[in-house]
Amino acid sequence: MSEEKWDLVIKPKSSWIDLRFKELWKYRDLLFLFVKRDFVAVYKQTVLGPLWFFIQPILTTAMFALVFGFFGKLDTDGMPGPLFYLTGLTLWNYFSDCLTKTSETFIKNQNIFGKVFFPRLIVPLSITVSSLLKFGIQFILFALVWCYYYFFTTGSGINITQEILVVPLLIIMMAGLSLGFGIIFSSITTKYKDMNFLLAFGVQLLMYASSVVIPISMMGKYAWIFKLNPMVNIIEAFKYAFLGVGEFSWFWLGYSFVFMCILLFFGIIIFNRVEKSFMDTV
Repeated sequence: MSEEKWDLVIKPKSSWIDLRFKELWKYRDLLFLFVKRDFVAVYKQTVLGPLWFFIQPILTTAMFALVFGFFGKLDTDGMPGPLFYLTGLTLWNYFSDCLTKTSETFIKNQNIFGKVFFPRLIVPLSITVSSLLKFGIQFILFALVWCYYYFFTTGSGINITQEILVVPLLIIMMAGLSLGFGIIFSSITTKYKDMNFLLAFGVQLLMYASSVVIPISMMGKYAWIFKLNPMVNIIEAFKYAFLGVGEFSWFWLGYSFVFMCILLFFGIIIFNRVEKSFMDTV
C-alpha cells in the first residue's frame, strides 16, 4: 500500500521554547482593556474609592513607625522613621500586589479562559501594568513626604544622588520579578491550590527580609545572604537614590537583573505549557 501524500499538513505549534511575543503584540488592544478593567473595578463600589491608594501606605507606615521606630528603637540609617519606612513600602506594595494577583491568573479567570481564545499571558501582563498606575499614585505620596522632610525639616540628613536616574530601571526589574514569580505560582496552583495560602504567608514574611523595615547596614557580615533576595538590592538602590542612605552596588543590581531575566524566561515557558491543559485540572 503506497503512502498517501498531502499538499498541506497542519500540526499544533508546540515546543518548550515558545514565547509567542508576536501574538501578544497582536492582542495589545485587549491588554489595554484588561488594564482599564483591573484599575477601575477594584474600588468602583467603595466609598473612598482611589483614596485607598493613599490610606493603605499611610496606615502601614504609621504602624511601622510606632512599632519598630518608637517601641523597637530600630535603626533607620539616620533617616526620619516615616520617610524610611514609606520608601521601602512604596516599592514592596507594588511587588507584593502584582505577585499575589498574578498568582491567581488561572483560578480567577478559568471561566473566560474556557470560552474565548486569546494569549493567556495577557492577563498577568495587564495586572503588572495596572498595578503600575497604583504604584504611580503611591509614588506621589512618597514624593510629597520626601519634599516635606527635604525642604521643611532641618537636619533630616536627606541627600539625593545622581543614581536617581536608575530608578526607571529599578521599576522595570521589580515588575519583571513580580511577573516572573507570579506566573510560576499561577502555574503551580492549577494542581496545588494550597500554594495560595503559602504564598500569602510567604510574601508577608519576605517583606521583613527585604530591608523594608531593617536596613541592610544592620545585617553585618550576613548582609550578602539577604542580598540573594533580588528585591533587597532594588530597595536599597532606591533608598540610596532618594535618601543617600542604603547601599548602591552595580554588582548586586546586575545579579538582580540576571535573576529577573532567567526567572521571566522559565516562568513564561512554564506558563505556556500549563495553559494548554489547565482546564482539565482546575
